[in-house]
Amino acid sequence: MDAPPDREDCHPWLNVQRLLHDAGVHVPEVLAQDLGRGFLLLSDLGSTPYLAALLPESIQVPPQTAHALYLDAIDALIRLQSASRPGALPDYDRVLLQRELDLFPDWYVAKHLGVALSDKQRNVMQQAFERILTSNLAEPQVFVHRDYHSRNLMLVSRDGGANPGVIDFQDAVYGPISYDLASLFKDAYIEWEEEQTLDWLIRYWEKARQAGLPVRGDFGEFHRDYEWMGVQRHLKVLGIFARLSHRDGKDGYLKDMPLVAKYLRHACNRYRELGPLLKLLDEVENRAVQTGYTF
Repeated sequence: MDAPPDREDCHPWLNVQRLLHDAGVHVPEVLAQDLGRGFLLLSDLGSTPYLAALLPESIQVPPQTAHALYLDAIDALIRLQSASRPGALPDYDRVLLQRELDLFPDWYVAKHLGVALSDKQRNVMQQAFERILTSNLAEPQVFVHRDYHSRNLMLVSRDGGANPGVIDFQDAVYGPISYDLASLFKDAYIEWEEEQTLDWLIRYWEKARQAGLPVRGDFGEFHRDYEWMGVQRHLKVLGIFARLSHRDGKDGYLKDMPLVAKYLRHACNRYRELGPLLKLLDEVENRAVQTGYTF
């Protein structure tokens, strides 16, 4: 790792690496370090993320093995969450969750769609955001990787240790227990049938209860938390993808927007309280199509 100290700080990465390593999560080992010059020598977790192995055209993993890889990811997540304690990581608090939601109107709606919201529309959005935040903040709190998905889980060879190898964890926080599950099963880069993701979610819930994690005792309530946490993440991700394209020139993320929007619409359609947000999405996206934007 080459991280010039005047541009990047290695300390957050090292702090989370120690926490996850001590929890039994397979993260890169730190073999040597020179923080004064921003150098870390790390063990290699290979070059094949879950995504590359699981795409239909891949020959890396037969379809029946995908199930086993996701069970491995569930087990690793439970180890990560079981090590949780307050104060060790920044809080995933209202301020941070709201800042992420604000990416949606600022970058997706205004910049990407080119739509200026009316005062009435802004009020509808803020009321929806408040409902979402209330749900998110009511969840039990654990360590949260924050990007626990197929691009950051590595397929490790048999002699290289247990799957998955976990990377890109430097932004980990202490927050809602369902967040990493929404990242994993409502992945922006690969889609699974809801029947399959429900199966994995139930398996997680059962294992988490056995491990003593603070999941809801009723699966229906737990599933609702997961769905509403997903809505927060989908709104954020649409904003981030728009920002990556319009500010940073990384247009490759635009092709992933339709799947994220599909997840968002599906959840909003399922819960009556999110109906006004769904109607607002219809309004801004229809207006965008009329003015030349398509998806």
